[in-house]
Amino acid sequence: MANSERIESNSLFQLYQALNLSVELFDLAEGFTVFNLNEIGFELPYVSDSFRPNFFSFLFVKNGNGKYTIDEQTFEVEPHSIYFTNPSNYRTFSWNKIDDVLLITFDETFLKKYIGEEVYTDFPFLLTEIVRPKVVTDTFFREVEAVNSLILDEYRKNTIYKYRVIGHLLAVLLFKIKEHIWTDYNPIYEGNRSSQIIISFKRILERHYRDLSSGKIDVVFRVQDYATALNLHPNYLSSVIKSKTGKNITAWIAEKTLTEAKSLLQNDDIPIKEITYKLGFTETAHFSNFFKKYEGMSPISYRKSHHP
Repeated sequence: MANSERIESNSLFQLYQALNLSVELFDLAEGFTVFNLNEIGFELPYVSDSFRPNFFSFLFVKNGNGKYTIDEQTFEVEPHSIYFTNPSNYRTFSWNKIDDVLLITFDETFLKKYIGEEVYTDFPFLLTEIVRPKVVTDTFFREVEAVNSLILDEYRKNTIYKYRVIGHLLAVLLFKIKEHIWTDYNPIYEGNRSSQIIISFKRILERHYRDLSSGKIDVVFRVQDYATALNLHPNYLSSVIKSKTGKNITAWIAEKTLTEAKSLLQNDDIPIKEITYKLGFTETAHFSNFFKKYEGMSPISYRKSHHP
């Protein structure tokens, strides 16, 4: 990739393609990947394009060093460090040395499907925008390395319960990281005023769609509703979200609706008509048109692709 290009959004599959990685193990139906950066053959020193991913990632740097820039903040990444990022702002990364650097990536649909709907309650740090790389002790790095080794081994298999096993192992990894690094972490207090607004918006968005899916409420929030919940003018809220994340608030709402729709469609027991109403659409045709627009296929086709 040439670092003059600004990429609007990178999916996991696009990441593999951009880094010239083999897609042999990549399953488009599942939002999870794991690989060691030393498999790529970067020409060092390497500087990436500016890009905005739509997935979460963990870097486990056993031996290597580089830099990561997000939201005009640059962090050093060094040996025995763990670094987490989530889908939010534009960022770039650079590497001067890569000997042993494991990258684990996963999207929100994977988290909800294999760890649970309450994933953000258990792991609130997943909602934050910017987390500094954390240099950890040798003992702890060996602990997470053991879990990562199991995840990597499972990923290379072709078994019926492959992703269920990976989901459980990822939960173990997240609990270990939470206990060691973010024991009392509360992202609402991190960063400047704009960051707090983004984090609060993400939390309300997550809670609102959880309530929609569970049937607690049946009215979908609009921009004004989110602004009211945050005691902000809707124009100000929209400008903060756009400037901080590169996406307008309607795009965030649409992407969240799509994520929840995909999770619900993977459950054959829930009729599409019921999903339509759960997500606040008045007609199945409206839901179908929305889903086709963003996913490129009908809800029925998506469901069939997961239940052949």
